[in-house]
Amino acid sequence: MSAFETKAWLQHYGEWTPHHLDYGTTTLLDVYDNNLALNADKLATYFFGRTLTYGELDKQVRSAAAGLRALGVRPGDRVAIVLPNCPQHIISYFAVLKLGAIVVEHNPLYTAAELEHPFDDHQARVAIVWDKACATLEKLRRTTPLETIVSVNMINAMPTMQRYALRLPIPAVKKKREQLHVSAPNTIPWEILTGPALGGQGDDVVSEPTVTKDSVAVILYTSGTTGAPKGAQLTHGGLFANIHQGKAWVPGLGDQPERLLGALPFFHAYGLTIVLNLGVFVGGQIILLPAPQIPLIMQIMKKNKPTWVPGVPTLYQRIIEAAKEKGISISGVRNSFSGASTLPVSTVEDWENLTGGLLVEGYGLTETSPIIVGNPMNSSRRPGYVGIPFPDTEIRIANPDNLDETQPDGTEGEVLVRGPQVFKGYLNQPEATAASFHGDWYRTGDVGVMEEDGFVKLVARIKEVIITGGFNVYPAEVEEALQAHPDILDCAVVGLPRDDGSESVVAAITMSEGAALDPEGLKNYCRERLTRYKVPRTFYHFEELPRDQMGKIRRRDVQAELIEKLQK
Repeated sequence: MSAFETKAWLQHYGEWTPHHLDYGTTTLLDVYDNNLALNADKLATYFFGRTLTYGELDKQVRSAAAGLRALGVRPGDRVAIVLPNCPQHIISYFAVLKLGAIVVEHNPLYTAAELEHPFDDHQARVAIVWDKACATLEKLRRTTPLETIVSVNMINAMPTMQRYALRLPIPAVKKKREQLHVSAPNTIPWEILTGPALGGQGDDVVSEPTVTKDSVAVILYTSGTTGAPKGAQLTHGGLFANIHQGKAWVPGLGDQPERLLGALPFFHAYGLTIVLNLGVFVGGQIILLPAPQIPLIMQIMKKNKPTWVPGVPTLYQRIIEAAKEKGISISGVRNSFSGASTLPVSTVEDWENLTGGLLVEGYGLTETSPIIVGNPMNSSRRPGYVGIPFPDTEIRIANPDNLDETQPDGTEGEVLVRGPQVFKGYLNQPEATAASFHGDWYRTGDVGVMEEDGFVKLVARIKEVIITGGFNVYPAEVEEALQAHPDILDCAVVGLPRDDGSESVVAAITMSEGAALDPEGLKNYCRERLTRYKVPRTFYHFEELPRDQMGKIRRRDVQAELIEKLQK
C-alpha cells in the first residue's frame, strides 16, 4: 500500500499534535470575540513602540465598522484594503468582517494597471488605502465601481514623540516623512471614518449573525502562467481551520505570552494567516512592520524580541547576517516557520544556533489558506523536504496523465490536496474553479514526490510561478507588459535560482529589427506598469527563443539555456 493509503505521515506527528481536530462551526468572528472576552487587557499590537490592548483595538474596530456601515457597507459587500502592515490594517480587517462583509486584500505598491482588473472583478465600492497609494486608486474611480476612498496616514498610529519628530523641517526628516505619508485629496481621512460624526462610536456593533463557516471572509488575487488574476475566495471556516491546525502543529504555542513578528505582508495569504489571524487566535502581540526592512527588524530584536517569526529564507538569512555583523542577540525566538522557497540547511543551522529555537519549512498556496504541509517541529524534520500533511489534510501524488491514479511512493507526479482549509473557488470564474479541482481534490499545479514514510518533496512548479523574496511573480503578467514595448518582438520571463533558495526575475527577449537592447530603459518602462519586485533584474538578448511544435515559447528551455550560459 502507498504512503497515501496508509497515512504514513501520521507516525511523524509530534506527541502534542492530534491526528484530527474539531473545527465545529467556528468563524473568524468567533475567534475575534472569544479572544476579546479572554484577553481585553493583553497587548494586541506594537507599532514603532506604540501599543494597543485588545480592548483598545476593539473600540477602534467598532468605530471603523460604524463608519463603514454609514458609508453603506452591508453583509456580503466587498471592501478593499490597500495597506501596509499597520494598526489601521488590523482594525479595518476586523471591522469589515464584523459587518459580515468580505475583505479584499491588495498590495499598496501595485500600479493602477495591476489593480484595474481585480477592482472591476470584485466590484468593491469602498477601499481603505494608504495615503501614498490614493493617487493610484483615484484612477480606478473612472474605470471600476470604486466610489469611496478612505485614506490612512500611518504616522498617526505612531508614538507621540515620533509623530512630533516627523514634523521637523529638516531635510532628512522630510524625506523620511515623505516615505510614509503624502496628502490625499478627495478622500475620507481615517480619523473621520472612525470619528463620532460619521457613524458614531459603534457601541451597537455586534458580529453579523448571518456569517457561517461557509461564508467568504477574504478574497486574495492570484494568477497562473496565463490569464488575468483570479480572486481566490477564502472562507471563515477555511481560514480558521488553518490557524487551528497551525496552533496544534507548534508545541506550546499560546501557552505563554507570544509576540508575533508581522514582517510578512497581510495582503499575502501567508502573513494574513500565520501572523494576523493566528496572533488573535492565541491572544498574542502582533509586532507590525510596514516593510520587512532589516534595520527595523533589528530594532525590534533589541526592544521587543518576538517569540514567533514566520518568514521566507531570504529574510532569515538577512537577519542572521545583521545579527552577526552588529552583535545583536536574537536568542529567545522560540519558533519560526519558513515558506515560499527552499530553505537552505545552512540557514536552519545558523538560525537555530543564534536563537536557541526551531526553524522548519512548510508549503502551501493562496487557495489553501495557505498551509497544507509542514515539517514536524521535532527530530523527525527533514531538510530538503517541505514536510508532511497538516492534521485532517490529505496529500496525494497523482499521475499527470490519469489523475485518478496515485503514483507509487518515490515517483513524481502532480500534488493534489483536500482538507478543511481548501478555498471555495475563484470569484466569477466557474470554469477556472472547475479546472482547478479533480473531484474534491485541489490541483496545486506543483510536481512532487511522496516518500514511503509520507514526507513530501517538491520537484518543480507546473505553473512556472517565480518566487522572489517571498512574493509570487507570474511570467505571463510581466511578458504582457514587455510585449507592449515597440522595441521588443517577443520575450520569455523566467526565474534564475539564487543561493538563498529564491529566484531572480529575468527576461529573455528578441528585439524588433533595428532596435538596440537598452536594459535601463526597459526597467524604467516596466516600473511604470509593474510593482518593483516584478521588474526583471536582467535582460538577455536571444536571436530566437525556443518553441514547441505549436510555436509556443518553452520557458523551461529558456531557463535551462540561461543557467547553462551563466555557469560557463
